[in-house]
Amino acid sequence: MLSEYYYYLIKLLVLGCKVYHNQFSCISMSDIKQVIVVRTDLDMGKGKIAAQVGHASVLGAEHVRKSNSAWFEEWWNGQEKVVVKVSSLKELEEVKKGAIELDIPWSEVTDAGHTQIAPGTTTCISLGPAPEEKIDKITGELKLL
Repeated sequence: MLSEYYYYLIKLLVLGCKVYHNQFSCISMSDIKQVIVVRTDLDMGKGKIAAQVGHASVLGAEHVRKSNSAWFEEWWNGQEKVVVKVSSLKELEEVKKGAIELDIPWSEVTDAGHTQIAPGTTTCISLGPAPEEKIDKITGELKLL
């Protein structure tokens, strides 16, 4: 029969927790997410928005893979993403400022201008992947796209 210690140790490992020298870290997938914030004032078509969101997600994930591998690894298996909207560049800049203040990794997408938008236009940003409680302090009140 397993001792109570080993029972809980195995349970933590099954839940996906990391255990090091009798200390553990357990962040479930729902605790790490990525949020993409899209400008709606640009009147982008659905396909254009999808492409910009894709760029933001990949840029953000790669940024976090290099800068905070623990967050990236926790996020990678489920890859939770949420897409929200703002109505102006000013609002997007406020979100970015909040990310900087809370030390949340962010990435900005600037369009090349080949199709619907002028070159150099900022279309969206990604926040994270990062802990949900940090990101929600900035984006929790924004509406879904």
